[in-house]
Amino acid sequence: MTEHEAASPSDKRGKITENLVHFARILRKAGMPIGPASVVDAVEAVEISGLSSRDDLYWTFHAVFVRKREHKPLFDEAFRIYWKTHGLVEKMLAILSPVAPSGPREPEPPKAGQTRLSQAFEANKQRTATQAAPQLEVDARFTVSEREVLQKKDFAQMTAEEIAKARHALRMMTLPLDKVPTRRLVAASRGRVDPRRSLRASLRSGGDIIELRHRRRAQVHPPIVALCDISGSMSQYTRLLLHFLHALTEKRRVHTFLFGTRLTNITRALEMKDPDEALMACTSGVEDWSGGTRIAQSLHEFNRKWSRRVLSGGPIVLFISDGLERQEDGQLSTEMDRLHRSCRRVVWLNPLLRFEGFEAKARGIRALLPHVDDFRAVHSLDAVSDLCKALDGSTGFAKQSDPRLWLERSA
Repeated sequence: MTEHEAASPSDKRGKITENLVHFARILRKAGMPIGPASVVDAVEAVEISGLSSRDDLYWTFHAVFVRKREHKPLFDEAFRIYWKTHGLVEKMLAILSPVAPSGPREPEPPKAGQTRLSQAFEANKQRTATQAAPQLEVDARFTVSEREVLQKKDFAQMTAEEIAKARHALRMMTLPLDKVPTRRLVAASRGRVDPRRSLRASLRSGGDIIELRHRRRAQVHPPIVALCDISGSMSQYTRLLLHFLHALTEKRRVHTFLFGTRLTNITRALEMKDPDEALMACTSGVEDWSGGTRIAQSLHEFNRKWSRRVLSGGPIVLFISDGLERQEDGQLSTEMDRLHRSCRRVVWLNPLLRFEGFEAKARGIRALLPHVDDFRAVHSLDAVSDLCKALDGSTGFAKQSDPRLWLERSA
């Protein structure tokens, strides 16, 4: 008599319920909104459907747990890792149906969120072993070593704890609430008199009393246009800032472009809700990642194809590059000057400023500096925090990043 034959129906149901509860906890730790009601629905669905194959089990759980499109990648990885690694699919199918399950699948390449889910599995085991263990409060401020690890590590390979820390820290580094006036007029308690609304309001009293209505120019947050260098020397810093730009898309209108040997628009990819899925879409759609760099040619393509589409509304341009252009024949200065005249402000973020002995002696850097408004470092989370403070219009930060000072020092 086998183990499954000796087990009673109540014991079988208890094992299935226990496995589903652990699976739901892992999905919840990975970021999916899973509650007790969903677990009850999953247990009832398993009992009613009478599963006979791995696909039946997958789609049954998919119908119960997956409610949004961005949840599907996490669910796929959780189902593959949890049920296959622990051999639970075969055990459940043996309990629910006499049909033998299909053989093992071929190994698949790692996907977005795989490491995060693995860490969720480990955290779930520790929680089961020590239910009464005290929870330590994690400080959102990073040490120097932690910042270096987060800079160099691929987002798809980060643990769940590292992603939570990075997302919390980067979301705290929001840009200032600066606003610029637009041509659109909106109702206001003060300002210019609105004749049309005033006449309409007077009709309510038969024209005997005219209450003046006012209007003013609407104010909106200026959009952000990011031009990010993805050459071999810039790929590590660009990955970090892509996560920062992904957080900004929830609050502002952000247009993001990557350039190495060609220009690529990744604005739609960064609009995905899940950060792992968004970053993977950005990297998979770019063919020249960690390759060479052609800054002048990329700026020329941006000014010719995209400037009229995305440089409306007085945007702030974040130019993220080290400025090391090999072939400088005057085109780089011309294209940057054209970009500078088409926007409200150009902020150049250069990781080379992390070196104390840095001097603007390279031809590409000296060609770009006269056409930017700020020249800042971008090598750490502290540098991104200083960037947010600088965009608030603080005088002290503006003096520190004046590009004319760097030209005078290297003259």
